[in-house]
Amino acid sequence: QVQLVESGGGLVQAGESLTLSCTASGRIFSIHAMGWYRQAPGKQRELVASKANVGITNYADSVKGRFTISRDYAKNTVYLQMNSLKPEDTAVYYCNADCTFTSGSSYRRDAFWGQGTQVTVSS
Repeated sequence: QVQLVESGGGLVQAGESLTLSCTASGRIFSIHAMGWYRQAPGKQRELVASKANVGITNYADSVKGRFTISRDYAKNTVYLQMNSLKPEDTAVYYCNADCTFTSGSSYRRDAFWGQGTQVTVSS
């Protein structure tokens, strides 16, 4: 079907920056939106940022002004530039893609998830 591969996580100090990337591959017909979610220990998964094909971009209030989401449509890739990182940004970050894909002789639409990448921000 569709596979998402993430990269770019790591350990940084507060105030530093990281860039995450995620590339989708497989039986993709079209990608309607891509985004990033995160899940901290003991907490629910939450939306960080998303960007739809029509240009609609959403950010969590907690990251507005610090994080920037962008897409390379030709490469089926989404990026998350994270600046001024805080310890509370520590979480596993997951890539998400809303795709139409080929299934046999038909098309289907579904959401897919990456395996997650750890971001740890020390104080």
